[in-house]
Amino acid sequence: MAFATPALAGGPPPADEDWPCPQRRAGAISRAAIWAGPAAESRWDDDREAAALARKLASRRTPLDEADALIEAFAKQAGADKDKRLTLVFEGTLDLINGERDKVMSAIARYARGQKALAAKVREDAEKAADAQEGQGDITAPDALEQAHPDLKWDKRIFDDRAQTLTYVCESPVLLEKRAFALARVLQEKL
Repeated sequence: MAFATPALAGGPPPADEDWPCPQRRAGAISRAAIWAGPAAESRWDDDREAAALARKLASRRTPLDEADALIEAFAKQAGADKDKRLTLVFEGTLDLINGERDKVMSAIARYARGQKALAAKVREDAEKAADAQEGQGDITAPDALEQAHPDLKWDKRIFDDRAQTLTYVCESPVLLEKRAFALARVLQEKL
């Protein structure tokens, strides 16, 4: 073990404390992981039509079944430059999806920090309420604490609602990854 790198010797990398999702937090979607086509020969945003299509494809408002028809029409219009221009569309789509995914993942981390702060506030309020209730009857029942302190009840409800929402929030990066993969596949089929 003396020759092991620090990362290997120390076990798995430390968990990101601000990442609440079950899947690991990963960096940007790698071009090589989803694209077997050629590399772009120029910047995707230099081709106005390719950039417009990339923006439309990257938008989650554009259904994937509609994307196939849009790509087909673009490929026909591109003529002899079809492969080069479809590659530009891919590059733009991937850049835009990675940008959106990065924003979503940052928002999830902020969401998790907010949940931690709210959990600490609920704990603190519960302790204060319990201290204030000492000697005034049965304070072991959660309902008695919540009735005596409506702010505690409200904060606890918000915390619980947000905890339930977290499952759906965590799916957003996964859906963006699936979208990038599906669009890359459709674009490659047209090459």
